[in-house]
Amino acid sequence: MKEIQSIALVNINNAAHFMFVSNMAERAEKDKTVAEKCAAQVKALREAVKAEDENLQISAKSLTTDKIAEADRLRDQLYAGYKKAVAGYTNFPVEALADAAKVLQQHIKDYKIDVKAQLDKETGLLVNFIQDLEGKFAEQVKALSLGAFVEKLKTANEEVRELTGQRTDERSAKTAGALKAARTASDEAYKLLTMHVNAHALLEGEAEYAAFLDYANTEIAHFKQEVLGGTKKKSATSAE
Repeated sequence: MKEIQSIALVNINNAAHFMFVSNMAERAEKDKTVAEKCAAQVKALREAVKAEDENLQISAKSLTTDKIAEADRLRDQLYAGYKKAVAGYTNFPVEALADAAKVLQQHIKDYKIDVKAQLDKETGLLVNFIQDLEGKFAEQVKALSLGAFVEKLKTANEEVRELTGQRTDERSAKTAGALKAARTASDEAYKLLTMHVNAHALLEGEAEYAAFLDYANTEIAHFKQEVLGGTKKKSATSAE
């Protein structure tokens, strides 16, 4: 009799595991007979797959990290440009502008901001640094036409601040063993579905279930060969 073969899902890596159970859930939902006769099991698998997907995304490298790095590079470039612009004005032939530049240059020296410093430390220093430029040193900034520098530096720094906060939220949402637990739930839901499909096929005849049985066994054979590293491909219905 044709039936869904077994597969050691516990040995599959996280990404491949999600792909396997997701494919099975999707195909079960699309198969009219399976979706009707095993409705509860199909629903349970779909819900388990959804939970696994959410935990897989949390466990994977946060895309926010790349965005933070890009925003950090931008603000470092803007800060370097601002320092260079201020330094260029210190020897300006117009005394009022040179004096304004010297005030801002001293401000830079007072803060001693190191763009290679720890990310949050730099962010905090720049928050106060920019507040000074918008407040007590606004006159000097305006005199040297550096308002655009200050505005863009503030925008870049606030982006880093928001993204690091977002990353912290993502990390705090992750619970120890959550992905492992989600995988276990998916395995159990998948096992119950296959048991019910095999039972229905045995009791009612395999004809109505043949399409799903063939698909499942072909997928299983593929994963055994390509993911688990089988030595040779097995036929769709071969026993282990």
